[in-house]
Amino acid sequence: MYVVAEKDIAGLMTPEAAFTAIEAVFAAMASRKAYNFPVVREAIGHQDALYGFKGGFDAAGLTLGLKAGGYWPHNLERGLINHQSTVFLFDPETGRVSAAVGGNLLTALRTAAASSVSIKYLAPKGAKVLGMIGAGHQSAFQLRAVAKVHPFEKVIGWNPHPEMLGRLKDTAAEIGLPFEAVELDRLGSEADVIISITSAFAPLLLDAHVKGPTHIAAMGTDTKGKQELDPALVARAKLFADEIAQSVTIGEFQHAVQQGLVAESAIVQLGAVVNGDDPGRGDAEVTIFDGTGVGLQDLAVAAAVVELAQQKGIAQEVAI
Repeated sequence: MYVVAEKDIAGLMTPEAAFTAIEAVFAAMASRKAYNFPVVREAIGHQDALYGFKGGFDAAGLTLGLKAGGYWPHNLERGLINHQSTVFLFDPETGRVSAAVGGNLLTALRTAAASSVSIKYLAPKGAKVLGMIGAGHQSAFQLRAVAKVHPFEKVIGWNPHPEMLGRLKDTAAEIGLPFEAVELDRLGSEADVIISITSAFAPLLLDAHVKGPTHIAAMGTDTKGKQELDPALVARAKLFADEIAQSVTIGEFQHAVQQGLVAESAIVQLGAVVNGDDPGRGDAEVTIFDGTGVGLQDLAVAAAVVELAQQKGIAQEVAI
């Protein structure tokens, strides 16, 4: 098997390569050539940690495997990021393990790539202002990735802890865009595209905040109970998801569905837009992409990294 260490990922995987991998896997999912396995995610009763597994099989890309990992909220005290994971790939012909790949940076890159795919296909025509809700570790990856797919002219941002907004300001400057901190009502009325990436358990962006043609990439909700958007806002939007079954159980749309405001059948797989089987935003004023994060995304970027590592002689071969 091959091992690609976490320390080597940054020199191998770019936002552009991650985008290509994620766009392709969304298309394969919508074409029923790839499917995700049921997610296992549990509080382990130690260090307040959440731990679990995401996996799947992509027959189009011949990728089989799983990501093991989770969220350790006290890791910052140890000088580590809170999210920790490793991706394991298996040979679909024999079942033998073929690779172990550091998953921390890959998770950040594939999450940012997923929202960028949604923005490529669903952003309102002529979108100029990007709104960012959340200024945590993932927010910088989101900004860098979206700058590769759409020519925004300005970034506006809000965070529950305003002292963290420096990360957004610095990243916006890095990609050559002006940044302004605003309140949520102004963000909702001025932003053409909004990325929400928080760990909230109550609505932050309200229906009354959002005015005019808008696309929202809701990227923070991946657990029962988490919530970033007002269900009334979800109810008046055209809805898209990476994986519909996951969206209605642990994703942003779980709340509107549970309240009877939205039918599961109204949600469209983003890959159907990529494939041309769905028209995308059409005449909808508001579109929302619920990016819950699926195992196939992790496998796609991990497989791409292994191939790049082999080409550059970085992959370590280990006999098992």
